[in-house]
Amino acid sequence: MAWLRYLSKLTNKKTSHRPKITDPFLLLPPFNFLSHFSSNTNVAKPFTNHTNSGSGLEPTKPNEKPRVVVLGSGWAGCRFMKGLDTNIYDIVCVSPRNHMVFTPLLASTCVGTLEFRSVAEPIGRIQPAISREPGSYFFLANCIGIDAHKHMVQCETITDEVQTIDPWRFTVSYDKLVIALGSQPSTFGIQGVKEHASFLREVHHAQEIRRKLLLNLMLSDVPGISVEEKKRLLHCVVVGGGPTGVEFSGELSDFIMKDVRLRYTHVKDYIRVTLIEANEILSSFDDRLRRYATKQLTKSGVRLVRGIVKDVKAQKIILDDGTEVPYGLLVWSTGVGPSPFIQSLDLPKAPGGRIGVDEWLRVPSVQDVFSIGDCSGFLESTGRQTLPALAQVAERQGKYLAQVLNKIGKTGAGYANSEKEVEFGEPFVYKHLGSMATIGRYKALVDLRQNKEGKGLALAGFFSFFIWRSAYITRVVSWRNRFYVFINWVTTLVFGRDISRL
Repeated sequence: MAWLRYLSKLTNKKTSHRPKITDPFLLLPPFNFLSHFSSNTNVAKPFTNHTNSGSGLEPTKPNEKPRVVVLGSGWAGCRFMKGLDTNIYDIVCVSPRNHMVFTPLLASTCVGTLEFRSVAEPIGRIQPAISREPGSYFFLANCIGIDAHKHMVQCETITDEVQTIDPWRFTVSYDKLVIALGSQPSTFGIQGVKEHASFLREVHHAQEIRRKLLLNLMLSDVPGISVEEKKRLLHCVVVGGGPTGVEFSGELSDFIMKDVRLRYTHVKDYIRVTLIEANEILSSFDDRLRRYATKQLTKSGVRLVRGIVKDVKAQKIILDDGTEVPYGLLVWSTGVGPSPFIQSLDLPKAPGGRIGVDEWLRVPSVQDVFSIGDCSGFLESTGRQTLPALAQVAERQGKYLAQVLNKIGKTGAGYANSEKEVEFGEPFVYKHLGSMATIGRYKALVDLRQNKEGKGLALAGFFSFFIWRSAYITRVVSWRNRFYVFINWVTTLVFGRDISRL
């Protein structure tokens, strides 16, 4: 029995040296204790810590790296995380999605030109430290409250209504906070838009559009469907003549001409696309390019209608002149605005409801808080105009802020309340590099002017399409996704688009 006593001693010795669990998720109380919390995140909720002291990330200690918390995983937040020096900082990203969407190519996924995974870049590939470093994390959650005085954010987990666990709340303390929560589609208060229209901002939006489009194609081929119902089911309406609306209309017209007419011969004469815009399409582009786009879209079968949508019903929209437009698929692309959460934050606001920032992208009324991307705008006191909600603006701001925080971090000012005497250097200056848009039929527009009134190179046609594809494939974040995009383009060219409804 002596060997049993010896084995017992060894077991007790190993147990006594077992490391203490400090992961905040493993320290959470039982989930049923938190089941009473609401998952509604439309507005910032009163900041209250309902959880135990272990249910979150506590403030950093002097022997630890300062912690930067990033809210959001869009263009601004991901470019910031990519450029931040992880030898200086720990990074915690809080976002309802674990990937970045390469939005310029999102319209191509709706019709099968590209696969969905080709435009989604995992956060762990953009900033590997989040997956590898012991003090860096990614949390699939929404931020529901910010306490700038305590340097703490309150978050609520995302479950997408999957019945695994109930949503729960936790807190994350920060040394620096970067708000990069983006924007949401503007509906202008029009009744029925959220209930009946599809947006084109996320991968799941593109999946929804694709499934609905292919479903309508198949339903319209069923015996007994009336001609009027076929016309309605196969009428695709796009509201908004900006780059997203025009590019989607161009991709859709390509899909109809090259694939639908070949594989759905019984209904090919009923499918059509209507683009509705209150003013001119592509209003920020050169006049000559706008006229070219109008001509090419019309030749592709896209019907351009100038009007304002007043009401959206389940199967039709009503314009300001009383015209009723029946539809089977409605895509809403009329611009973006700040989310209710951003508007409800107790922070200074720029014109339009965005978070107000100074020339260095700081929120001036609180310490250690920065805001970048679509959710931020310059305060009126800076004398600067609010920048457009473009990917290149957000990307440039993310790169700039990463350089600023790397600079102050090297001086030891990365911790909370330690930057008061630090020089931030040159303020942020944005220089527009131009705009591009594809209009289908292997044609695109390239406008390299710095602003609408300025002079510069403006191109249209196949050569512009080549420039458009070359530029975007080089901007895709990883070589993995560049390879995916290139192979998808070649496959589509040789074999056509996939029409499987998965």
